[in-house]
Amino acid sequence: MLPNISGVFSEDIAIDLGTANTLVHVVGRGIIIDEPSVVAVRTMLGEREMVVVGAEARRIFGIAPEPVELLWPLRDGVIADFVATEFMLRQFIRRTRSILNFRRPRILISVPAGATPVERRAVTETARNAGARVVQLIAEPVAALLGAGVPVREAAGAMVVDIGGGTTDIAIVSHGRLITARSLRCAGNAMDDAIIRFIRRRHHLVIGEANAERIKIEAGTASAQPNGWDADIRIRGRDLRRGRLKTVVLGPPHIAEALDPPISEITEFVQRALEEVPAEVAADIYERGIVLTGGGALLDRLDHELSRRLGIPFTLAADPMRCVIKGTAMVLEHLSDNAHLLLSPDW
Repeated sequence: MLPNISGVFSEDIAIDLGTANTLVHVVGRGIIIDEPSVVAVRTMLGEREMVVVGAEARRIFGIAPEPVELLWPLRDGVIADFVATEFMLRQFIRRTRSILNFRRPRILISVPAGATPVERRAVTETARNAGARVVQLIAEPVAALLGAGVPVREAAGAMVVDIGGGTTDIAIVSHGRLITARSLRCAGNAMDDAIIRFIRRRHHLVIGEANAERIKIEAGTASAQPNGWDADIRIRGRDLRRGRLKTVVLGPPHIAEALDPPISEITEFVQRALEEVPAEVAADIYERGIVLTGGGALLDRLDHELSRRLGIPFTLAADPMRCVIKGTAMVLEHLSDNAHLLLSPDW
């Protein structure tokens, strides 16, 4: 008997369309793209021309024969530049196509839990314009919960906190049913901004976003308590008062102080979510703990600090940066069994 032709020539795609990174999973082939959500743009005679996307855009920045700028088309997890996002998606989708694949793919995209109907429709239409046959959506924290390996069909309540670049997303499930999913527009980028403000206020020093992200990665910590490793970092920037270059040295206590505002905001967000769910579900979560996923969850000692502030055990998921794409792919591969987890663009 001949194989199902539509199955042979159609490749379903799962996409984690993030503010900082986009990951693409093709059914049967796994994750084939994990690159920055960025587009290299060249402006000539007043016209904007998009050149390349992702890692290649980062690579040519500063070395291309003609000047290019880097454009991040998503802000706080949603589309800020429709044309650039469509170009980026089109390029990523094109790279997934096998030599035999002549059908437009079916695509499942994760979006922030708090994305508005307008924002959801924007994602759907952009993906269709980029080459999708069918577009469906899933809330990022729901996908993260599945990708982290949490048994969501159990009777006991379970909770995930997914900290990305633009948003922190929460999902709580019980008896296989979604109790709540919500977003806070405070995450990794807000941490970078907090570092910039702290250094400007405390040392009258101006640094850029790239430098702030480097500080967060190399020396960032959520707790001022000693952690047994020396993470002092030298920072060079422009002195606001004298207008010349200046160097300062920051240690973990300084970074923890800088990051306290966004961490406090995330803490309050989690607390409010727990206060609004049924008491028995909250009791399950206090007993089982909360799973942390997303790139922002990799901040040193963040799980310990959140546990200290909330009195609930937090556990960092294995491979936290890929939990959303793994969960999205799991839903896509068994779509008929997981249709209740999907979002409507108008919901």
